[in-house]
Amino acid sequence: MMKTKIALMYDFDHTLCTRDMQEYGFIPDLGMSCEQFWAEVTNQTHTKHMDAILSYLYYMKVKATEKGYPLTKPKLQQLGQDVEFFPGVRDWFERITKFGKENNVEIEHYIISSGLREIIKGCQIAHNFKEIYASQFHYDDNGYADWPAMAVNFTNKTQFFFRIHKGTLDISNDKINEAVPEEDIYVPYANMIYLGDGLTDVPCMSLAKKYGGNSIAVYDTNSEATKKLLDDDRVNFTAKADYRQGKDLDKIIKTIIRSIALNASLSQMQKKEQLCLEEDVCENAD
Repeated sequence: MMKTKIALMYDFDHTLCTRDMQEYGFIPDLGMSCEQFWAEVTNQTHTKHMDAILSYLYYMKVKATEKGYPLTKPKLQQLGQDVEFFPGVRDWFERITKFGKENNVEIEHYIISSGLREIIKGCQIAHNFKEIYASQFHYDDNGYADWPAMAVNFTNKTQFFFRIHKGTLDISNDKINEAVPEEDIYVPYANMIYLGDGLTDVPCMSLAKKYGGNSIAVYDTNSEATKKLLDDDRVNFTAKADYRQGKDLDKIIKTIIRSIALNASLSQMQKKEQLCLEEDVCENAD
């Protein structure tokens, strides 16, 4: 019998880590304040009518060139070592995966982030993820960033939701829009859980909730924004971004996992009973 699969999908900035990932090392290395950097990105976005994610990628490239900063894959991955996480994040994935096994379900963890894939891959929790879907640069023959290879904004985050559902995990696979028979679905919608922190995650949160999965809005100190998401029926739950055992978020996730495991068990029992009934009918007919 195939084990039930659950996909846990996470935003990164302000969901797993405490700030925007560029603020831990890259921006200070430029000699800029975080406020100044993001204000200039925002101004550029509006005055030049740019996509917000492409705007910050372009501005990173511009400022790195100005300052003689080596915008290379190894350097960006090195920046990932300085990322700070919310309480309990570092051992969260191992604990939750183990809990899944104890309930006869297989847990897979995914990142869906507008942040930089290279920085995420360099952080201490990167090995826990089956796939990291995030913005990234293309690099020239000398290894320097020269063009955006992927820009993940809050609307196209949803393609990765569907990729995980269908199992078309490779971003170069263009068969994502093809119909998939129910028996070939990689992760059922009901088994998909999305964790994010705010408005940029709303499309994925809404999708998860709409299709029978679960979405959870996490917050650091101010719960007002996430409470509004709950009031607007965009998410199933809200919780403080505290991933330690026994905290609210831990309890919510484990309760969802138990529920999915129970539903899977009941479904198997129903299928077995139906099969027995069909066999009895066939025997009586003979």
